[in-house]
Amino acid sequence: MGQSHLGCFAYVHVEGRPRQELDCLRQHAVEPLLWELLHRLATADTVHGLGGQPVVQPNGTVVVPFESLQNTIAAFTSENGGASWDKSEKVSHVKVHPNAGSLRTSPLPSAEIDGAGAVYVAWQDCRFSTGCKANDIVFSTSTDGKAWATPARATFDAPQVDHFIPGIAVDRATSGSGAHIALSFNFYENGDCSVSTCQLHEGFVSSTDGGATWTSTSDLAGPMLVTWLPLTTQGFMVGDYQSTSFDSRGAAHPVFAVATAPNGSVLNEAMFTTSSGLSVGGGSNATQSAGDGSTSGGSTNVVPPTVR
Repeated sequence: MGQSHLGCFAYVHVEGRPRQELDCLRQHAVEPLLWELLHRLATADTVHGLGGQPVVQPNGTVVVPFESLQNTIAAFTSENGGASWDKSEKVSHVKVHPNAGSLRTSPLPSAEIDGAGAVYVAWQDCRFSTGCKANDIVFSTSTDGKAWATPARATFDAPQVDHFIPGIAVDRATSGSGAHIALSFNFYENGDCSVSTCQLHEGFVSSTDGGATWTSTSDLAGPMLVTWLPLTTQGFMVGDYQSTSFDSRGAAHPVFAVATAPNGSVLNEAMFTTSSGLSVGGGSNATQSAGDGSTSGGSTNVVPPTVR
């Protein structure tokens, strides 16, 4: 099953590359069989995208949420260990506020699975911000990777706070309405900022009821200036991804980048986590759900998924 995950992950990224790079990969593959393998891993609808996050349900079904090239979060599945892949299914249209400070980000998803096999996927989205002035971290759930719940909100800060680059974890000793969820992310205290004024932080929220309620944001690190980060052709880069995992005690361990002021031209950035793990708690912020076209909060009656 591990090889199936690796192949699927590679395919999602390869098909998202520019054509000239795709041709280069084909010409320089170690063996022609590698190229044929990548094509055999195509979904039934030959979808293109990037940022695939494979998770495996207890029944063996592989679910791969990813960012499509049609401005959506989507997912595809396999019921035979990756020998073939079903057509992709839309999770949600994406509405994104462009991050200030020339920061390189994209609504790449982060995905995890609970103890019963329900899939959680999170991404940055501005549907809850009037006028799309800042992103929240939103999430959707599915019991089969095909039908997805209306996206719901996981962050509840002041309107000017901009959230992005999530890393979600679900404690697999929990599930359904008792699922413990940990969510780390980057944020700006004020998304209306510039390269010289943007202040980058690392945040954390959690839920103990399957995402029905959430804690307020804990500030784990920062502020950092974006000019302390590596400058790429797509902007200053703190990272395309981050991740969070639970340990056997039920404590959450986010892994994230922290930068300090450079020494001349030498940057100071490294990956960190908390020393003893973070406890998850029941929150006072009742989640809100909103479909693709909404710009304000919707229903608060979000029911955590139950695999039957």
